[in-house]
Amino acid sequence: MPETTRELLTLGGWKELEFGPFRENVTIHWIRPFEADQPGVALLRYEAGASVPRHRHQGLETILVLDGVQSDEAGDYGRGSYIVNAPGTEHSVWSDIGCVVLIQWDRPVKILDDD
Repeated sequence: MPETTRELLTLGGWKELEFGPFRENVTIHWIRPFEADQPGVALLRYEAGASVPRHRHQGLETILVLDGVQSDEAGDYGRGSYIVNAPGTEHSVWSDIGCVVLIQWDRPVKILDDD
């Protein structure tokens, strides 16, 4: 396992980072914000019961679950799960117990349902 991955998964290296607002009960730590044609890379921290409404992926999205469980209509993804959402796919995301994920977006998502 690469050292960075080991530090994030095993040692919880993300726990000391500063997170800011993203959505209700979901906070973000930007590793690399979107710039021109460069993808965005961030850590998202979901509190227990937090969710992101249905959205469409306008580019490729990849996720590595670092802690907890992230869920969508296709299933539940625990620590160490690697998720790929192709351009054009749609889903909503939630975490019943809370989670932290490493996420990369090629392009921002389009929110379809926003309460």
